This record gives sequence, C-alpha cells and structure tokens, in this order.
Amino acid sequence: MKLLRYGAPGAEKPGLLHRDGTLRDLSDMIDDLAGAALSPESLAGLAEVDADSLPVVEDNPRLGPPIAGTGKFICIGLNYADHAAESGLDVPPEPVIFMKASSAICGPNDPIVIPRGSTKTDWEVELAVIIGKPAKYVSEAEAMDYVAGYAITNDVSERAFQTERAGQWTKGKSCDNFGQIGPWLVTQDEVPDPQSLAVWLKVNGETMQDGSSSTMVYGVAHLVHYLSQFMTLHPGDVISTGTPPGVGLGMTPPRYLKAGDVVELGIAGLGLQRQDVIADQ
Repeated sequence: MKLLRYGAPGAEKPGLLHRDGTLRDLSDMIDDLAGAALSPESLAGLAEVDADSLPVVEDNPRLGPPIAGTGKFICIGLNYADHAAESGLDVPPEPVIFMKASSAICGPNDPIVIPRGSTKTDWEVELAVIIGKPAKYVSEAEAMDYVAGYAITNDVSERAFQTERAGQWTKGKSCDNFGQIGPWLVTQDEVPDPQSLAVWLKVNGETMQDGSSSTMVYGVAHLVHYLSQFMTLHPGDVISTGTPPGVGLGMTPPRYLKAGDVVELGIAGLGLQRQDVIADQ
C-alpha cells in the first residue's frame, strides 16, 4: 500500500493512493497514520479494505507528511562511502547518529525555507525507514519485523550552522521545513529489497545526486537493530538512512540553495518530491 495524509498543515486526514491513481479517504477506518495504526496487524487490516469503496478525495489537496506523532527523527551520517569521501571524512566504524528536531517535519512538496543568516543551505535525498511497533534490543535477523514501511526524505542541512559553529550538528539540521517526508508511506510488501533502490535529486532540472541504496555502508536491518540497542524505537519514529554523493558541500566550488531554486527528488517505487526554495521572513 501507499499510505498518505492530506490537507492543511496540522489538520491532515489519513488516506491511500489507489491503484487507479486517485486519492482515497481512510478517515472511517483509522483516526490517523500514527501509533498503533502503523502496527503490522493494523496495516494488514487496511490491506484487506476494498479500496474501490473508499471515498475519492477531490481537488488535488496538499500532501502532508505520511505519518503523524513522530517522536524521534533519527539521522545516519556518512552512510554512503562515496558521500563520506566527498565530505573528506572516513567511513565510520559504527553508524553516526544525530537527531533532527521533529518540528522540521513537513509535507513532501512544502517549500524549503532558507533560515535567517543562512549562507550554505544544502540538499540530501535519503531513504526513510518508518517504525511500526516498539523495538528494543532487537536482533538484526528480526529487525525488519518492526518496520512499517519506507518514504523519501530530504534531509535539508545548513552547513555553516552544522559544522562552522560550536556544538553539534543538530542546529544545522533542524530548521523549520528541513525535513520533507513523503509523498507516501510505502509498506514493506511493495519494497522487497530496500537495498536496491535508485536514489536521485535535481536542482533546477540539473541532476545533482544519482545513487543507489545498494551502496549504503549500514543497511536498513542493521540500523534498526543498532539503534534499538540504545533507545526504544516507537511507532512513527523515522530513521533517515544517509545520502549518496552529490550534495552541494561536496562540489568544487561548493554550491548551495538560493531563493527561487526548485528541488526535485525521488526514490524508485517511493514517489517524487518537489520543493520551491524560499527565504524565511
């Protein structure tokens, strides 16, 4: 299934993308795509629903993030060896973990907002893993049992905030609208191998990133297992698994976003995102 949330920010309703391309409303089935609704049992129940009988959503509404109630937005740094190289850093011996504030989360086509004082706002297309049930001390062999599905995320980053000022990366990762997620939560049955997905991003029509999840240093199952050794993962938590090469920081000379740019990104089978770049007021 391709599950989604639609409507104005803060007032989204649950829905799904029907095989005929229409959006269908799930409000009579579930309150929202959050918490227990993301469990394997709940998703199996939704899969049995006759989508033809669901109300059609008219008028091409805004898409919000496909899950609600995200407590943790966990990012993995330097998880593609070629991206580590372009950053001038070694491949880490264990996954590099940092947090992105959940307040950065927005819809897949909501704008990228360049924050005040920014000079180096950058792009990062990433495969996001959505947790479906509580995971604590899980083995790598059982890790995929805790995954509700996958989505695209743009881990937008302000590099000067991230690396040129004192402290940790979080402040360069957590600005408003620095976490586009969606358009859909694609359930596991539609993604048989998350380690073989084409991943790409364009700025103003020019391809910047063109990679594959097959080149991840640490795969999805390992990341779920690894993170669960340090913290309980809860339904709706997002793991953003790292980005392939082609970010603005790695170019010679570096290239960063400016107001008026258009960013497009996609992952095979997971849909597309499109974002206008605007300046904060």
